Amino acid sequence: MRTQLANKLFATKNRSDVLLLRLSLGLVMLAHGAQKLTGWFGGFGFENTMSYFTETLGMPWILGFSVIMIESLGSVFLVLGLLTRPVALGLLIIMLSAALIVHWPHGFFMNWFGNQEGEGIEFFILAAGMALALVRSGGGSFSIDSIFGSLHEPALEGYQG
Repeated sequence: MRTQLANKLFATKNRSDVLLLRLSLGLVMLAHGAQKLTGWFGGFGFENTMSYFTETLGMPWILGFSVIMIESLGSVFLVLGLLTRPVALGLLIIMLSAALIVHWPHGFFMNWFGNQEGEGIEFFILAAGMALALVRSGGGSFSIDSIFGSLHEPALEGYQG
């Protein structure tokens, strides 16, 4: 049982191209997480973001807290390649939820010129696609996951991922 769980969490194909995907999504989402957690980059910080999530959107506090932690701490894990699949799954859920719940009414395109009421869904589709690819691939060659995965290599034989 433990070996199966370790395989699902850490198994990754020996691919270096996944590093580019992890770094791209991780760094972009880290900036968004920092806005929510600390107020950096023009963000509202933890207290105001939680207020928006819980009072304006009516989100349970545990979901709001989870969004902030996955986007901030989870993004650091993603950059390092630690628990890539669960973090990417969390980001996938967040991006799809944000697209459908908040941004769908504003159309497809982002608000590049400030001529629409909000942001469209194009960013969220890109981020969700990247996250889905990471859920499928794992952390790749240059990841902490690959170190943990190599501890279980006999169990990884025949792994199709």
